[in-house]
Amino acid sequence: MTSSVPKQASAFRKGGYIILKEHVCKIVDMKTHKTGKHGHAKINFTGTDIFTGNKYEELQSATHSMQEPEVTKDEYDVVDVQDGFASLMDMEGNTLEVSIPEGKTGDELKSGFEEGKTLVAIVTTTMGKNKITQCREDK
Repeated sequence: MTSSVPKQASAFRKGGYIILKEHVCKIVDMKTHKTGKHGHAKINFTGTDIFTGNKYEELQSATHSMQEPEVTKDEYDVVDVQDGFASLMDMEGNTLEVSIPEGKTGDELKSGFEEGKTLVAIVTTTMGKNKITQCREDK
C-alpha cells in the first residue's frame, strides 16, 4: 500500500498531489494570503479528488505540514472486461481487477475490448485505491 509523506504547505505546487479533507487531490489552484497581525502567511488550496472529481478546499498556515500522497501510474494490458470490472495484467504477469470507470474512459475500454482491439489501461494508484484513468490501443 502506498502512503503519504509530510511536506511544508508552502512547498506544494499547482498540478501536484495533496491530501485535502482526507481525499487525495490534484492541486488546481493555490492562493497565498499575506502575513496578518497574528503571524503566518496562509495558503488556500483547491484540489479535485483524483478518484471522484469532487472539489475540495483547505486553508493552511504556510509553515505547517500537510500530507503529500505517493501517486503512481502504471500500464496494464486489458485481459478481460465483464460485470463492470476489467482484468488487467502487467509486464511481470501480475493481475489486477479494477472497476471500469464511468464516462469516456470506461466507454472506450468496453467498446475497444468488444471490437477485439489490444488495449492498454493506465491505472493510477494511491493510498490503497486503484482507478483506470486512461485507455488506449496498444501499438
